[in-house]
Amino acid sequence: MSTVTFLHCADIHLDSKLLGLERYEGAPVDELRSASRKALAELTLVAINEGVDLVLIAGDVFDGDWKDYNTGLFFSKQMSLLRDAGIPVVMIAGNHDAESQISRSLRYPDNVRVLSTDKPATEYFPNIGIAVHGQGFRTREVLDDLSAAYPKPEGGFVNVGMLHTSADGREGHDSYAPCDPRVLAQRGYDYWALGHVHKRETLLRVPEHPCWAVFPGNLQGRHARETGDKGFSIVRVEDGQVLAPVHHACDVVRWAECRVDATGIPDGESLLAAVHLALLAVQDGAGGRLVAARVTIHGRSRARAAIERDREGFVTEVRNLANHLSGAGLWVEKVRIELKGDHDVASLRTKDEPIGDLLRALDELPSTLLEVLNEDLRPIAAQLPREVLERLEGFGAEEWIRRLTPDVQELLVSKVLD
Repeated sequence: MSTVTFLHCADIHLDSKLLGLERYEGAPVDELRSASRKALAELTLVAINEGVDLVLIAGDVFDGDWKDYNTGLFFSKQMSLLRDAGIPVVMIAGNHDAESQISRSLRYPDNVRVLSTDKPATEYFPNIGIAVHGQGFRTREVLDDLSAAYPKPEGGFVNVGMLHTSADGREGHDSYAPCDPRVLAQRGYDYWALGHVHKRETLLRVPEHPCWAVFPGNLQGRHARETGDKGFSIVRVEDGQVLAPVHHACDVVRWAECRVDATGIPDGESLLAAVHLALLAVQDGAGGRLVAARVTIHGRSRARAAIERDREGFVTEVRNLANHLSGAGLWVEKVRIELKGDHDVASLRTKDEPIGDLLRALDELPSTLLEVLNEDLRPIAAQLPREVLERLEGFGAEEWIRRLTPDVQELLVSKVLD
């Protein structure tokens, strides 16, 4: 039985800028800023130790247009280590690479083959029986389906297509090089090595013709929306048939969402104990890595009134819990308090009392007032960074203001009745 193994990764975003970390007390700035390099070094080590036959990088090695040639030198060094181990590398440019000064000017070791950005190209590896087809991004915004022009599968080879793509659309990712997964399945390739989407996903698996299309995800989470283990895929080919990809985690810092349901918890001390247990569980699941956790406390609890009286103090107590954990360490990136009081707001709204009058007035907030608020908030929204606006989900729009109304009602009820 002949066996060939290749490694598929994407979206390294080497030395990605992590802006604003200095604003957070206790932020592990050095660990976070070096994480992408350490993740790439881990990938190199695994590739060598596992003796893979080929490494595929499906775009976005770098992270935009700034000149730091040390970034390029570090990447080149990792590729040289693979060369010394006899491992060839095929890579395509992604949207971030297309705007990178580094990727346009850096010379790579001779084991690295960069596919054309002008038209689809093919690299043949007859010694392992693999043909790799692909095309990189010439400019940042590629809106055409690049895969439509890819060549027919090559007979006698395992055919791999490399594509940096949004596929049929993925939340949080620009719609670049869109394609229909069903059409990919019909191309006759054995494996599609995809990039651009940072969440690991098997896009398709076709039983009648063993074909895989896989987003391996990025090597290292860069912020609180990129949670869970991050890494790359190792793919075995036995007698010309591609087997299920095996995920290998290589992230150095594990971003995690820590949600705590406070329903039924009577007071702040009990709630802190529940948060402590939740943080322990998150840390235990990180495999000894440093954890950057976003804590969200939700549900209905009588503790809300006390917490609202000293929200900053409670948040500080939550952050301080991380200092008491042993092991590799845990940093609380943010604390979100989405608590509701244990009052029945719907019932209070029907009462012929001042609290009922107030709640009904908020329900009937005139559209003209909403328009005024919208006008006031629009210039503020124009000055906010894009990533902040994405988190606020429609900041300043009428629907966003209306979504705040239940929170305002809950807060008022808590202030009045507790």
